[in-house]
Amino acid sequence: MTTTKRNSILRQARCYIMIALGLLLYALAWNIFLYPHHVAGGGGTGVATIVMYATRGALTAIPILGELFGGMYTIDNGIPVSVTFLLMNVILLGIAVKIFGWEFSLRSVYGVVMLSIWLAIPYEQILINLTGLHFPKFDDVFMSSIIAGLIAGIGMAFVLTNNGSSGGTDIIAKIINKYCNVTLGRSLLLCDLVVICSVGFTPEGNIEKIVYGLIMSFTMTTTIDMYINGARQSVQFFIFSKKHDEIAEAISQEAHRGVTLLDGTGWYTKEQVKVVTVLVRKSESTNIFKIVKGIDPNAFISQSAAIGVYGKGFDQIGQK
Repeated sequence: MTTTKRNSILRQARCYIMIALGLLLYALAWNIFLYPHHVAGGGGTGVATIVMYATRGALTAIPILGELFGGMYTIDNGIPVSVTFLLMNVILLGIAVKIFGWEFSLRSVYGVVMLSIWLAIPYEQILINLTGLHFPKFDDVFMSSIIAGLIAGIGMAFVLTNNGSSGGTDIIAKIINKYCNVTLGRSLLLCDLVVICSVGFTPEGNIEKIVYGLIMSFTMTTTIDMYINGARQSVQFFIFSKKHDEIAEAISQEAHRGVTLLDGTGWYTKEQVKVVTVLVRKSESTNIFKIVKGIDPNAFISQSAAIGVYGKGFDQIGQK
């Protein structure tokens, strides 16, 4: 296996691991901080929670559904969040294939399955069985909403920055972001507003729970925007070295970034030189330094922040 192919596989594996980790954080925020207070957040899980509230005690009147869910769940508790969440994504994933292509769609399928699994796990019962301890209880619903928003926001930022999604309104938000020049965080907030306000039409709904749901959603989407904007920061390198060809080739093959060689003249020596120029994400800068140092430890490197970089491998023009 070539180094390039191995690096590509490792990069793909890292993306899937980060998506799974992000969705685990999201599920923990939901199960530990929101569900105990019956606060419905936004997104696909919010829609699924509304369905659960609306079907509590109703499944016994429908024999087929009663038999379907009665074996694993208490029928009176309504259709489980994980089941509704999994079923509702079939149509949305079909739309995602057409708009974003197979790579995003496959990662979305992976995200939907992983989140459905994470949501179905009884975390507190497992913790009790293993350690005899309970998760900390927060009687303050406001504080629970803030903490849930922070944890869920970090988790979803992991997912979105690795070109994944948890399905549901994430896909709708990506469509809005693509065609309407609105940040992902704001797109998610718009979707969440619709979902959370719909809680008022369920037996569990009241204005207090709607407000707490909005607080959680605002905290989450703000966290997502802050994380993504930080991850999108780009830097520009000017690298001066006699081994410019080796450095350019290594950056192209290992960092998978486009490289430009500029002609220059050293004013003091009057020598003709080649300047290696490359633009990368700020998070990739450490890798560039490692590549250059491995080839020429004496190379002269200039690094500067780029306010905006648009084009292949970076942001689209007008994208937020």
